Amino acid sequence: MDLRREFVHDAMSERYSMTELCATYTISRKTGYKWLCRFEQGGRTALHDQSRRPHHSPEAVSDAMADALVEARQRKPHWGARKLRKWLTKTRPRTVWPGRSTIHQVLKQRGLVRTSRRGVNRAPLLTTRTLTAAMHPNDVWTIDFKGHFRLRSGPRCYPLTLRDLASRYTLRCDALPGEQTVATQERVRRAFAAYGLPRCIRSDNGKPFASHGFAGLSRLAVWWLRLGIQVERIAPGRPDQNGSHERFHRDLKAQTARPPAQHLRAQQGRFDRFVVEYNEERPHEALADTVPADHYRVSPRRLPPRVPALDYPKHWEPRLVSANGMIGWRNRPAFLSAALAGETVAFDEVEDGVWTVHFATMPIARWLERERRFRALRAD
Repeated sequence: MDLRREFVHDAMSERYSMTELCATYTISRKTGYKWLCRFEQGGRTALHDQSRRPHHSPEAVSDAMADALVEARQRKPHWGARKLRKWLTKTRPRTVWPGRSTIHQVLKQRGLVRTSRRGVNRAPLLTTRTLTAAMHPNDVWTIDFKGHFRLRSGPRCYPLTLRDLASRYTLRCDALPGEQTVATQERVRRAFAAYGLPRCIRSDNGKPFASHGFAGLSRLAVWWLRLGIQVERIAPGRPDQNGSHERFHRDLKAQTARPPAQHLRAQQGRFDRFVVEYNEERPHEALADTVPADHYRVSPRRLPPRVPALDYPKHWEPRLVSANGMIGWRNRPAFLSAALAGETVAFDEVEDGVWTVHFATMPIARWLERERRFRALRAD
């Protein structure tokens, strides 16, 4: 205050130019003129600090509006302000709803916003594995088992989830008693019957989607390849390569398994209700706040009544894989893969005595004829 009064006194004396005076007091010319204007309008008392609170707050909402926002949050307790606003605008279009930040502030004031500790930001890891781009529905389906949890009656539930990557549409969410191949194949078959065939299916490297054999082939992957579906896996230890599916699992667990249901049938009911809301009501930021059902379309490739026969080039040498995973080469057996039992593979000679083994459209191993052994192919 003393400095402001001295500044005004010196300015009123007209002994200094405004530029010299502001440089002496180390303030800008704008600030200097502000203090002079205040003094002329209100005298010395006007030089005191004034409240910076705006005369009108554009974020202020009425009690009725705040109550409506709280009610919406209670109906959708796991949705943030952005999704709530989009949903409210769609379901009650005649009401003028406040902006996202205002809704967030109201919910925070009412104690309806959970805060979490943020971890240290780390640079993303790089990968050399090329994944298929999902530009259109049914380009890539992603499949995974959500981590199992115990039901209230005692048994464990293993949620199997199948989604379309481009549209974020959830195709299936099944409460299974385990990660068995037969049960998984049956649920995927139902998805094929309802939605058609995708171009590619992406999974992690766990059972029953992959194995430790050549090319990680499992019985499930063999079936997909026979249907003309590309099999794709994320790199080991890289769940971020399937980040959309991992985020879906987080929402699924928060809204259906905390606490868990009494038994599998009741848990399946929770999954079914969640999928309907996720596909048809919940706005998705990656889809410009629209819902997945607005973007998904059934695949034109239908599930055939019979698995089509394999057709290899004429110059390749076909071999039938026996029930114990063996093939015959020059009247001597060699083990290839139990997952290919009963299937036909084909050998393509790429060098003298070196053959690439193919199954369907996928190269799976090298056959070193002189050493009479198979060698794994290098990853992309």
